[in-house]
Amino acid sequence: MTGVLSGAGRGVHWRISDAATRSGVESDRDPRPFHRRLPHYEETPLIDVPALAERLGVRRIVVKLESDRLGLPSFKILGASWATLRLLEERLGASLTECGSIEEMGRALESLKPLTLVAATDGNHGRAVARVARWLGLEASILVPADMADARRRALIDEGATVTVVDGPYDAAVEASKSVGPGELVVSDTSWAGYETVPRWIIDGYATIFAEIDEQLSLMSMAGPDVVAVQVGVGALAAAVIDHYPAPETRIVAVEPERADCVARSITAGRPVSLPGGQDSIMAGLNCGTPSHVAWKELATGLDATVVIDDDWAREGVRALARAGVVVGESGAAGLAGLMALREQAPPEVCAAAGLRSDASVLLLATEGATDPDAWTEIVEPSHL
Repeated sequence: MTGVLSGAGRGVHWRISDAATRSGVESDRDPRPFHRRLPHYEETPLIDVPALAERLGVRRIVVKLESDRLGLPSFKILGASWATLRLLEERLGASLTECGSIEEMGRALESLKPLTLVAATDGNHGRAVARVARWLGLEASILVPADMADARRRALIDEGATVTVVDGPYDAAVEASKSVGPGELVVSDTSWAGYETVPRWIIDGYATIFAEIDEQLSLMSMAGPDVVAVQVGVGALAAAVIDHYPAPETRIVAVEPERADCVARSITAGRPVSLPGGQDSIMAGLNCGTPSHVAWKELATGLDATVVIDDDWAREGVRALARAGVVVGESGAAGLAGLMALREQAPPEVCAAAGLRSDASVLLLATEGATDPDAWTEIVEPSHL
């Protein structure tokens, strides 16, 4: 293939290129020693799912299941905790790496208190920031969009956070988080002009996921994946994937909801674009209208394909994983959903160009558990399975 393949089918459209380049961004510090000192740390499972491989017509599919990461139902705690550590070290003017536990770190921060961590969220990132604040004896102020599900809002309150509902979508919550006062620190997983360091640290924190995957694949006598499907909100996790996997050995397929496809539209435009109006997909963690400024620098050239899907495909992704015994929320199932949509709606040459060949191994990142249990139950009720 040369150039770009683009097209659309039922509830899906795609853009596939053979020109991806990745130089990667190497972090100055490895986050794994810090993560291993956090409460409840253990590697999340990497699950071999033959039924999904058969459905997609590939040799093998493995799923990295992030439904229980450090006691939370999402991978976000890895980035939030690492960025918070780096930010607090900067504010303190001293290293915290000598502290043997999170409790010791909290005691080392007494001179900074009272101190509040601030974040905008659709659910998982804000809950992670609130958990880190609670561990360290700090306050948390979390700004949320008006349409956030009650279950996700209650989870923030249960973490001890002060929750402020912003009149508007996720991007409006991000805008509100920029106005902080004395004694407040913003821990954002998206970036904007002049605010790039903390979001870069969040991307660096996700490196723990891929280091674990490398070790787990080795134990399974399996080489690195031929294809990685990664769901995209502002693009931080996708940037971490780009950092880790070389081109052209690994094809990276980014999946977004329609009406929140800011990365796909930005790639088509050749520059970052912001989407008008609200983003209201059931893939709540992906309801983002503007790419992260710092992530965009890698997304612009590092993705092999973008796939945009409607909510029906997300539901089918949740159900397909449930049939395989894997409980994953709508955002967490989006990567699989995007590949299923390609396989069932795109011509064979498009699937092959995206890496979906009969001899391919595929990595899926199941980034969350059922963070809205009522919605999950409705999607997978027996009549739908």
